[in-house]
Amino acid sequence: MNFDYIIVGAGSAGCVLANRLTEDPKVKVLLLEAGGKDKKLEIHVPAAYSKLNNSEVDWAFHTEPQAHVNQRRMFQPRGKTLGGCSSTNAMAYIRANAEDYNDWQKMGNQGWGYEDVLPYFVKSEHNEQIQGAYHGNQGPLNVTLAKQHKSPLAGAFIRACVEVGIPENHDFNGATQEGAGLFQFTIKGGKRWSTASAFLKPVLGRPNLTVITHAHTQKVILEDKKAVGVEFSQGKKTENIQKAFASKEVILSAGAFGSPQLLMLSGIGDSKELQDKGIAVAHHLPGVGKNLQDHVFCFMSSLCSQPITANHHLKPLNQLKGLARFLLFKKGPFTSSPLEANAFVKLDKAADRPNLQLHFAPVHLGSYEGDLYNTDSYPHTDGYTILPTLLKPESRGYVGLRSAHPFEAPVIQPNYLESEADLKVLLEGCKLSYKILQAAAFRPYMKEIHFPAQLGSDEELAVHIRKTLETVYHPVGTCKMGHDEMAVVDSNLSVHGIKGLRVVDASIMPTVVSGNTNAPSIMIGEKGADLIKGIKTAESKKNLQATN
Repeated sequence: MNFDYIIVGAGSAGCVLANRLTEDPKVKVLLLEAGGKDKKLEIHVPAAYSKLNNSEVDWAFHTEPQAHVNQRRMFQPRGKTLGGCSSTNAMAYIRANAEDYNDWQKMGNQGWGYEDVLPYFVKSEHNEQIQGAYHGNQGPLNVTLAKQHKSPLAGAFIRACVEVGIPENHDFNGATQEGAGLFQFTIKGGKRWSTASAFLKPVLGRPNLTVITHAHTQKVILEDKKAVGVEFSQGKKTENIQKAFASKEVILSAGAFGSPQLLMLSGIGDSKELQDKGIAVAHHLPGVGKNLQDHVFCFMSSLCSQPITANHHLKPLNQLKGLARFLLFKKGPFTSSPLEANAFVKLDKAADRPNLQLHFAPVHLGSYEGDLYNTDSYPHTDGYTILPTLLKPESRGYVGLRSAHPFEAPVIQPNYLESEADLKVLLEGCKLSYKILQAAAFRPYMKEIHFPAQLGSDEELAVHIRKTLETVYHPVGTCKMGHDEMAVVDSNLSVHGIKGLRVVDASIMPTVVSGNTNAPSIMIGEKGADLIKGIKTAESKKNLQATN
């Protein structure tokens, strides 16, 4: 099989690349996806997203035991289907803070400042409600506020935030990020609108695009430090290996765990670590797999005096009624993400950007005896929850190989809360969340603050944080963009020292952005496509401004 480009991974960035690269009918593209087609019903039902965890469309990874989080092996859901994590996430559309991208540029990554990346966000977007210079209405990615269903608790959360001094903000993706407001979602017509729906399915008929699912890529084929193709197999067995060749480039879009794993399996990484696993070294690149960063949150829950929360809708009979309304009319609670509202907060008022995010969900999580990622374990008692989220963690981890076997899950060691500064931010976030739950805006709904019932000392609160801490599944940084000795790709996303090989996904982020990572991953796909086409930054800006 011979192509111009081979893309490994049909996720948030990979689907974008497949669309944009095949705009040129003379270019032949192969898109390989380890998972299957996105046929599973729960993918398309926004409220059912947690049903996808530990299913056939989830890699269902776990971390190594976390020394600073009670030795817990923490769940790491990752999409394994067309659309990747955009087919399995909570659909929040957050672009993060302008200064995050300016930081990347200050690190020497020219063309990645906020003014450079904003046009790519705009290019992708079709925003149903918000117009203006920060938004697009001609892109394939539908973005909307929740329309079919929204509990009154979302408004109560926003008013409660204002009571404690957090300003209201109607658009986190506009001129200012700080403040409290409603989430924007990648939903269309009451259904999830993944990158598979937005970018891939509309172009499946292009004769220059070939998509192969259930294709597990095992290694990049290298000749004289040039990527010329890939080896992959279909199904669970490593035999019956197939080869595909790329005359121009191989592009890895397998995510923050998959892309570094594939580089290492191909002999690209730290020489000693590769030799220890019996892998022949093709190129010494010590930064591969390092620099792992992720967002984490804990939670503060209150019981609700009215049957208006997701817990009510999770009762078996109500689930059947809700599903029927969704299937027949695309209406009701199943058309909404489990998240509703959000706030970005500067704990240090002099800071140039927020360092705390408050996710708000109209769901009671009980006393955390169950599984946060399994709604079947949730109590049926009505309640609502604030999830204080660490935005700029100082802790750093790594992704490594457990063995040279391509089907074995990688070692994932994020070192959560290794930095005491990270715990301090969460402590302050919990205290602020407690104040918000006590605000007058919640009095018509609050039965009692349930978990924790009392804040107690910082030591007691730290016990609560370690007990309830979970990932927001935003891993990034393991194929860092930059020019230092630990960088993996340059500002064109080309792998240092290897010709014809790029990485285009969230793994290239030098530092994690201040917000949910799906929209930035889509932006990376858009900008990566232009870089591959050889379109310069100035030309990109001019073209994008002309179309918007």
